[in-house]
Amino acid sequence: MEGLAFDIAHLLAGGMLLVSFMMIYQDRLLALLKVFALQALVLSLSVAWQAYQQDAPHLYVTAAIALIFKAVIIPIALRRIVLQLGIQRQVETVVGIGLTMLAGIGLSALSIVLMLKVTAAADAFAREDLAFALSVVLLGLLMMVTRSNAVSQVVGFMSLENGMILAAAGAKGMPLVVEISVAFSVLVAFIVIGVFLFRLRERFDSVDITALEDVRGDQE
Repeated sequence: MEGLAFDIAHLLAGGMLLVSFMMIYQDRLLALLKVFALQALVLSLSVAWQAYQQDAPHLYVTAAIALIFKAVIIPIALRRIVLQLGIQRQVETVVGIGLTMLAGIGLSALSIVLMLKVTAAADAFAREDLAFALSVVLLGLLMMVTRSNAVSQVVGFMSLENGMILAAAGAKGMPLVVEISVAFSVLVAFIVIGVFLFRLRERFDSVDITALEDVRGDQE
């Protein structure tokens, strides 16, 4: 039974990593939002499974928050913003998708090897989740660095936060009050970012952050 539980946890955490690579590969905003919703769904399943294995009811709250907010509300809201602002559907990248994928593979391999060595004394559940979670965090950061579109950077930030939630759930170290605080912080950040996108579109007729750099260069 323990072997099956480990396999399921491993499958779900690995699924999150796979979906993270799918997000990096996307070159369309609406498709990217759909894949992010899929990642949030896998996260909610992974956290719910950890809640069952750890007999930790508060983790079910975390899973519900991830499912309701990140898999449903936020993707729908971002989709409406993209459609309402008439944002270019193509995802602008700083480097090519191929190079980004290679960098992602390298970061994932490095993080998994490093984390498995550092957590050698931890239990199997924590080791696997932490290794995959660090990879998801780094891939989210990679997306933020290699995308110039503000919407895709927002998605990268939330993907990074998904990895942190996966790590905290696996490490058995996140009390309910912290989870709720994080959820509300993400919601507030989403609202602020939404206002920023509207203002950026209104001012520069674009959500490409390079427009801000151009204005700063002109002022200098």
